[in-house]
Amino acid sequence: MDFQNTALPGCFLVHAGASGDARGFFSRLYCADAFAEKAPGFTVTQSSVSASAERGTLRGLHYQTAPFMEAKLVRCLRGAVFDVMVDLRRGSPTFGQWTSAELTESNHAALYAPAGFAHGFQTLAADTLIWYAITPAYQAERAAGIRWDDPDLAIEWPLPPTQVSPRDTQLPRLAALDMNTLDDFA
Repeated sequence: MDFQNTALPGCFLVHAGASGDARGFFSRLYCADAFAEKAPGFTVTQSSVSASAERGTLRGLHYQTAPFMEAKLVRCLRGAVFDVMVDLRRGSPTFGQWTSAELTESNHAALYAPAGFAHGFQTLAADTLIWYAITPAYQAERAAGIRWDDPDLAIEWPLPPTQVSPRDTQLPRLAALDMNTLDDFA
């Protein structure tokens, strides 16, 4: 596994690579030994998938409130996504900034963010399937988010959204967040 830093400290792109032959391919989704140095303490407690039928579907920007903020590793298993992480770590020099990566079934890349980031994505292909490795486990009462179209974030989504959940359209802007629900930057 090859780890490539992004502009946001602690957030990186993971290139897993793949080996293949006439039968297909093999690629590692996660390896604790490989993450031990780059993301100490990232112990996967939950693995989930998200399926989106329509190209242009937009999900996010989601996170859990402190002290249960999630670290996430996100990989596209089928289709393609424009994947976004937003730094919500209180006191971080990059608070409110975002990074993105195109994750596809063929590039075998993943995007990792430590606890304190909001996550969202837009599908670039129909019938897209995303895999998440998360720590800690999801807790519905701690689920929160910020608007995907917040002008203060100015995320450059590649497509006009075709599907957005009613919940995601009602999320607050970054400026309206209760800072006491966010982790301190360490």
